[in-house]
Parts: sequence; C-alpha cells; structure tokens
Amino acid sequence: MKIGEDRYSRQERFTPFGTGGQRKLGESHVLIIGAGALGTSIAETLARAGVGHLTIADRDYVEWSNLQRQQLFSEEDASLRLPKAVAAKQRLQQINSSIQIDSFVMDVKVEELESLINGVDLIMDGTDNFDTRLLMNDIAQKYNLPWIYGGCVGSYGITYTIIPGQTPCLNCLLGAVPLGGDTCDTAGIIPQAVQMVTSHQTIEAMKLLSGHTEALRDKLLTFDLWRNESMSMGVKHAKKEDCLSCGTHRTYPYLSASNLEKTDVLCGRDTVQIRPGKKQTLNLKETAERLSKLGEGLVESNPFLVSFTTGAQRLVVFADGRALIHGTKDISEARTIYHRYFG
Repeated sequence: MKIGEDRYSRQERFTPFGTGGQRKLGESHVLIIGAGALGTSIAETLARAGVGHLTIADRDYVEWSNLQRQQLFSEEDASLRLPKAVAAKQRLQQINSSIQIDSFVMDVKVEELESLINGVDLIMDGTDNFDTRLLMNDIAQKYNLPWIYGGCVGSYGITYTIIPGQTPCLNCLLGAVPLGGDTCDTAGIIPQAVQMVTSHQTIEAMKLLSGHTEALRDKLLTFDLWRNESMSMGVKHAKKEDCLSCGTHRTYPYLSASNLEKTDVLCGRDTVQIRPGKKQTLNLKETAERLSKLGEGLVESNPFLVSFTTGAQRLVVFADGRALIHGTKDISEARTIYHRYFG
C-alpha cells in the first residue's frame, strides 16, 4: 500500500458516505469567508476530510488572543502578526498536501465575492459580522449556491443551512429568529462553542457535497453549552415571497451600494468614519455599560455619543450606529476594530 493510500478509509467505511461520497468530496470546491475561530476549524475539518479545493479569504492578522480558539495558528504566527489567510494555508498544506488551497488576504465586499465564487460548490460562513453575511447571502441567492451560516459567542452557538429556492434565506430570518449582536470581544467565548458550531456546519457540508441532501438538517439549531440547553427550530414559515434577496421579485439589496457599510477616511484627522448599511438605533447607556465591563480602556459618554479609548485607538459611536475610529487611516483596520465591539 502506498503512503497515504488509506488516508480517508475510516470515513469511507461509514456506510452512508462510502467511497462514492469521498470521490464527490474530492471533486468539490468550498469557499470559506473568514479565517478566525469558525473559519480555521471549518478549514481544518474539510481539509482533513479531503475536500479537493479550499479557498480562504480573510482581512485580519493573527493576534495572541486568537490562540485560545483559532486552532490553525501558532505563537510564531502571532509574534509575526502573519495574515490569517496566509498562516491558515501554510498549516493546512502541512495537514493535507494533496488538495488545492488558495488563500486571499482581503476585506471581502461585493467585488471580492464576485471574483471568488467561480467554480465554487458551497460557501461556508466563518465571519464575525452580519454585513458580510448579508453580502454572502445575496451572492448565494444570485448564483444559486448553498451556504452554511454559523455564529457563536460566550457559550452560545447557532447554525443553519441555506439552500436557495428551498429554505428561507438569512434576510428572511432577520427579525424572525434571535440571531444575536454580541461579539467575542465584548462577551467572551469558550472554544467548545466554536467546535460545536463547526461540527454541525461541516457535517452539513459533507452531506451536501457528497450528494446526500436527504440527510440535511432542515432546522435552525441553537445551543448554550454552559446552560446545557439546545433547540432545533423549524423556520420554513419564515420564507417570504416578497423577500428582496430570495423572493419572487428579488433585487439582491445587500449587493447594492446603498445598503453597504460605508467607510471614509477623514481628511487630516487620522480617523476613519464607519456608517452601517442599514439604519439602526443604539442604546448609548447600555453600550457604555457593556464597554465598561470589558475593563480594556477608558469609557466616556454623554447623551449623544460613547467614547471608548483602548491602546492607540479611540472609538466614538453615535446613536445611529455611526462610528469614528481615531488613530488609524487604514479602513480595513478600522472595520476590524468596529466589528470587534459592535458585531
């Protein structure tokens, strides 16, 4: 027997999957958006399973606080501040040299997504914010691509498999189910919550890619590991015929510039302004209290804004969700800081 010839033998012996499922997996191309906690766990599982082509896109670099849960990264990666997409590819190639791995250090927006989806069979959600997820959702609906949503914070996790033309899309679900708004930086996270979410995401991926769509879970799954709670929720009723992302007269609103998060570098101020794509209303008192509990910096507030100074940056947020990130002219860095604290 040649070295590595039995690499996938244990999952091929799983009767519902078999050698046919493995062959289809090897012919598949999966796009993973985000290489943080979810993205690295997804990528490692699918690489080990033998997905033939993985494409990974992420805008951030490895930090020490990532090592607690982002399983592809090392202390050396954090010391070098290596881009996550680069570090992930290097480690994945050591895990499985027989598959194709493409990585892109990029802030994924509409144009980037359009350039990444050629030949893709499935999109996996490894992101940390709903702006990007809603872009993914519209792209998936536009090109009839399945995608698997996942999120986690604290000990809580949520996941749902979205099949265009069959299931509600993420836009349908907004307002219908509790999708949450905290982040790992504001509420913390335990790694087991990550692993639980990605276990469900990747088993759904393997069912779908191997052609066993009859085995897909058709419900939205939520759980809280600390409270020993879990729930499967039927959400078929949430599918809306008038949904602009997946309905009868779809316009893919989140691919439109009017619904995109807007960023501007303010002239001469070493500041980036971020405006959410959709109008929102923040409770400034609760926002100040939440940031104060972090103990990471100075929090000041008045009836009109909350100021949060941490390290060399100062984040000022207004009731409409608009924020000024002082201390940087780098739009990508500013967006990372904003989403770190506001999801």
